[in-house]
Amino acid sequence: MDQRKIGVFLKTLRKEKNITQEQLAEKMGVSNRSVSRWETGANLPDLDILMQLADYYSVELREILDGERRTQNMDPEMEETVLKVADYSNQEKLRLTRRLHWLFLAAIGALMLAFLVSFWELTGPFFDFLSGMGQGVALGMLIVGALFTSRYGAKIRNFKRRLLGKGELKIDN
Repeated sequence: MDQRKIGVFLKTLRKEKNITQEQLAEKMGVSNRSVSRWETGANLPDLDILMQLADYYSVELREILDGERRTQNMDPEMEETVLKVADYSNQEKLRLTRRLHWLFLAAIGALMLAFLVSFWELTGPFFDFLSGMGQGVALGMLIVGALFTSRYGAKIRNFKRRLLGKGELKIDN
């Protein structure tokens, strides 16, 4: 898959519709910068947005992914499968985002606990333990959250899937 070729094709399709990057961004619910990155080949849209673009431009997803027009139509079953994959992908992203939100909320709560113990100058072995635990939990959760939101997150998830015997997901570097 040639991202630059896809970008040129997306730009051609947009020009054929006589709309600006800003107008397309508004229709797709993304930023102007995202559209620019798609058209330069720096990034590709998510699968669900690719499906929206295919509908909007009245082309098939396969044509966008190939970066050129095709004369053959996509099999309706294949299109339905692609839509299901896009929906599954979105659900996975949403589930991961929810987990990360809870992780960060727990980290903030633990940090607040440690702060309150220090602020009220509570002393004793229990409060020292509580403060240290709060700081440690907060730091640990923030590190794990940062790892999973970085580019290494997909590699970590694939390693986990391999360990559990669920197969590996494709990672774009």
